Amino acid sequence: MVQAMININEESNRVLNIIKAKYGLRDKSEAIDVVVKEYEENFLEPELRPEYKKKLFGILKGKHLSRADFEKAVK
Repeated sequence: MVQAMININEESNRVLNIIKAKYGLRDKSEAIDVVVKEYEENFLEPELRPEYKKKLFGILKGKHLSRADFEKAVK
């Protein structure tokens, strides 16, 4: 675990307190962890996440039809 002393403004402090209360967290460190995790899941590009790479690799290894084969199967 990394320890850091940070300076935040009053608005950020209020938001962290709201998150802390909403999720029943013990301290603001846990609230910061929630915010960072949410940011990671929603805003970082998917190719940066290891689970996306694993999913993509599985898709690429899977069986695929050519366009001609697909059109034959559909008709």
